[in-house]
Amino acid sequence: MSAMIEGQFISPNKINAGMPILQVEEEASISPYEFMPTWFFYAPVVVQSLLLGLRHGDVCLPLIANPSIKLSGMVGESKTEILDLAGPIAKQWIEPFITLTKNQDDTAIQLENALHAMDAAKLSFPIVAKPDLGCRGVGVKLLKSQAQLLDYIQNFPYSARFLLQRKAPYQAEAGVFYVRYPGNEQGEIISITLKYTPSVVGDGVHSLKELIERCPRAGQLTHLYFPRHTSKLDWVPEAGVEFPLAFAGSHSRGSIFRNGNQYITQALTRKLDEILKDVDGYYYGRLDIKFADIESFMAGEKFSILEMNGASSEATHIWDRNTKLSEIFSTLLKQYRILFEIGALHKKRGLKSPTIRSLLTAWREEKALTERYPSTD
Repeated sequence: MSAMIEGQFISPNKINAGMPILQVEEEASISPYEFMPTWFFYAPVVVQSLLLGLRHGDVCLPLIANPSIKLSGMVGESKTEILDLAGPIAKQWIEPFITLTKNQDDTAIQLENALHAMDAAKLSFPIVAKPDLGCRGVGVKLLKSQAQLLDYIQNFPYSARFLLQRKAPYQAEAGVFYVRYPGNEQGEIISITLKYTPSVVGDGVHSLKELIERCPRAGQLTHLYFPRHTSKLDWVPEAGVEFPLAFAGSHSRGSIFRNGNQYITQALTRKLDEILKDVDGYYYGRLDIKFADIESFMAGEKFSILEMNGASSEATHIWDRNTKLSEIFSTLLKQYRILFEIGALHKKRGLKSPTIRSLLTAWREEKALTERYPSTD
């Protein structure tokens, strides 16, 4: 059984294998808040942060919540450096990857070097390419051939690093927000977001462009999907052929987010305790995870970690179309209260907060770099 083109449901058997069945209603399939500007949601967070800064005598406490990560992962953090914090236990749960730097060498030579590095790490196509620095799925691509890897290298900015990571053996994906206070043996999962890959199903009659326009949700996001599939918009998929519209698990890139907090279990929480206590200095953030099926995931089994994000992470279940505006605000405010509390505990242990200036410098550097990345799949 496959996803219906009229948007009744997405089956858990193909592109979103292992996921709970997603109901896609005909009406109001996009949250009225989902694509509003970031400043609207973070204005109350800034006000609260200033007040918490006054209370604690340090507005920069969030920048030491994860002391082993640059600026705690608020901005400018390296994916490689975070993943490299993992010890032998944690590494078993992280999808293997290599990190390369675009240099001035001929791109054919850089391709050859990349292939040798992949071979040494036992990585093969298809493989996921992503910038080492950046968020919200920017520059993420699924590469299926040497030609596509060469194209990625050619379009990547000089002196910037990128990862080549094994494509997870699972289709289902979730964002799991985890926090643990310093000195505590056990942490807490405060959010699970189920990430669905949007797709349409061919009928042998309509073109891809028409199928996208006919879909209740995708038809409202043609500005995201049309540019990504320009060369295929006139293609008419055969009946029953399911075509994914996005690859990167980011709602800003077109993925569908649903609240999965009902799937938080003690078994999964304790498994993440075991893993993340083996990641030096990691106390707060969101894990991007692929898993086999929801039942195994709840049991803390059959999953792999793609990325570990730090202080700027969101509990992304708030972008579920059914989330009320009041819950979006209350969730974000709660996150930052926790962030300040963890930072305050670290400061009591002698850690010194970075400056606002260092934060702004890192933000400018990241913004300038991400504008030069290849387009996102």
